[in-house]
Amino acid sequence: MQLPSFVAGGGQPRCPQRLLILDTETTGLDPEQHSCIELGAVLFDVPHRAVLNQVSFLIPCQSNPAEAVNGIPAAVSRLPQPWRSGLACFEAMLEAADVVLAHNAAFDRQWFGRGELPEIHKPWLCSMEDLRWPAERNLRATPSVRDLALAYGVPVWAAHRALTDCIYLAQVFERCAELEGLLQAGLEPRQLYRARLSYEERHRAREAGFRWNEPVSGAWSRRLSEREAALLPFPVVPVEPQGAGRRRSA
Repeated sequence: MQLPSFVAGGGQPRCPQRLLILDTETTGLDPEQHSCIELGAVLFDVPHRAVLNQVSFLIPCQSNPAEAVNGIPAAVSRLPQPWRSGLACFEAMLEAADVVLAHNAAFDRQWFGRGELPEIHKPWLCSMEDLRWPAERNLRATPSVRDLALAYGVPVWAAHRALTDCIYLAQVFERCAELEGLLQAGLEPRQLYRARLSYEERHRAREAGFRWNEPVSGAWSRRLSEREAALLPFPVVPVEPQGAGRRRSA
């Protein structure tokens, strides 16, 4: 991840002032075969803990094999509505943001620069992988949006629509006193590490948020900063980029 605007003279990332929180709903998991059917986004001001703008729109498509998951019929996506105006609003919000944030950003970012969605050249943050939520919230190492919302007292009233998850995250950030520190730490450069543990100790990797066989085949792996890797209670080794496959998960 390149962070030219957020690395201060001492080498430490500085806190972004505005986040573009986004989420996509898609017709499947593979961007080579499927497409984005809905985009939601919230422009969030970090110092004031305030939502500045939000947008959500459907993108017309001919079929939606994932309708059972996201509940969006393809025919509904083709009903007349000003989706191009929504896309123009999204692009203006993107221009105003310092950092793009998504929950499972590895999945969402692969849809941009394809079809109708613009390329994104700004830094990305993943609220599932990159942010280390306070221990007193009793969250898993890689929590779901629902888990985060409930941990911060945000009512959960719907799921599987793009703007809904963005609103949940924005409301979590409104309640998060440690947000600046979380964002700064999340922007530290990261790479894949592989846990060096025996089979009997595999639970330690799982509890620390490592995944088995994904994206590194036959290993427990996770993206970490050098600082985070040094703090782990078990040994890890960096994984060469060519050793990791592309993650494909919704």
